[in-house]
Amino acid sequence: MTTITARERLINAAVEAFAEKGFAGTTTRDIASRAGMSPAAVYVHHDSKESLLFTVSLDGHRRALDVITSAATSATDPIDRLRAMVYEFSLWHADNSRVGRIVQYEYHALSAEHRAEVASYRRSIEKTMQDALADGVDQGVLDVDDVPGTAFSLLSLGVDLVRWFEPGGSRSGPDLATLHANLAVRMTRPDIS
Repeated sequence: MTTITARERLINAAVEAFAEKGFAGTTTRDIASRAGMSPAAVYVHHDSKESLLFTVSLDGHRRALDVITSAATSATDPIDRLRAMVYEFSLWHADNSRVGRIVQYEYHALSAEHRAEVASYRRSIEKTMQDALADGVDQGVLDVDDVPGTAFSLLSLGVDLVRWFEPGGSRSGPDLATLHANLAVRMTRPDIS
């Protein structure tokens, strides 16, 4: 049996509160209550509510980068690589929709310093997709006129899931990830006429 540390309980409580009420609508008292702690205990681990948001955001971005980087190295064929990257990135966002919602939509609540650090992860995610697309273009397998714009659009398929996806809904995370992966391939394959 795994014991959850006080810090993990606090992060889990922050995720629940931020996802439910948004950053602005959440108080440290609410987070502490959800974690079964006193409000003063929050400050033992984090110096502010924004610090908690930064921890959640940084962890979410690191995990999303790990997912897409792993998918990028899972295949050498550009089409298989693109399919895997879009599938895994979309699936991560479906499986982690509450964290993803916070990571994507509370970004501007971070301090300028914290936004800059998180932005570096966003750029790495975008570059990973751009590199995969450019490689496919170089090999003559993909037809992409605007690599940065297409990379951003393909990543947006997964990112947008967090806005509306709820587990247990009419479409599962794997179903949507498969749809997104198939759409990505259809959008980037050269016209075969």
